Amino acid sequence: MKALRRPLIAGNWKLNKTVKEAVELVTLLKRLLADCQDVDVVVCPPFTALGEVSELLIESEIRLGAQDLYWEEKGAFTGEVSGSLLKDAGASFVIVGHSERRQFFHETHETVHKKTKAALKSGLVPIVCVGETLKEREADKTFEVLEAQIKGALTGLGREEVEGLAVAYEPVWAIGTGKVATPAQAEEAHVFIRTQILREFGEDVAAALRLLYGGSVKPDNTAELMREPDIDGALVGGASLEAQSFSAIVKNAAGAALK
Repeated sequence: MKALRRPLIAGNWKLNKTVKEAVELVTLLKRLLADCQDVDVVVCPPFTALGEVSELLIESEIRLGAQDLYWEEKGAFTGEVSGSLLKDAGASFVIVGHSERRQFFHETHETVHKKTKAALKSGLVPIVCVGETLKEREADKTFEVLEAQIKGALTGLGREEVEGLAVAYEPVWAIGTGKVATPAQAEEAHVFIRTQILREFGEDVAAALRLLYGGSVKPDNTAELMREPDIDGALVGGASLEAQSFSAIVKNAAGAALK
């Protein structure tokens, strides 16, 4: 089953990189990953660098993603960016419902759902983020939280829509902390997510859906995580800000997927 799912590695730059720095990073990544053909690679710079990075990626296999979007197409929504504007800037992926958006900007199941629908309507591939806090894990509420987040984001979508997106499991307690879920912990959560998708959307959709792990992913833990049957890639934070570390993650993921 996993052989049918092409690995996906996405780099979330968060609030980092000027346009000049973004250009330098992507230029180096293009060279380092020129021969890596067995994995889909996405970089998600801040909005200000999307246009310049898009130009650099025209003849590259690396895809461009954005870190967020708004659910309305246009209007009096100061500071927001729509899916069509992201497409116009060259993006093909977009991160939706990241834990930092939920924590710091009070995103809810409803807003994540609306953003996911808006991304799909605009022709963007949403990377929908789910994950529990340390307090929730210690209270044995991991599966309860994941079920609520998955249903909140995806209920009402069509089978083909869900099959075409990606879900990133990012345990909040492992983001930027240096702590990493063990491969067994990550796999357990991924199996639960895939089982929920199977129940809601059927076996074919569950088999095709790519599930990514996000939470202090580094070159030295990528292969071990990727060898788990239900982990199809990674949503990378800090390690995506440096070309050598991010390219190593991509290559290690590709190598693990072939074994």
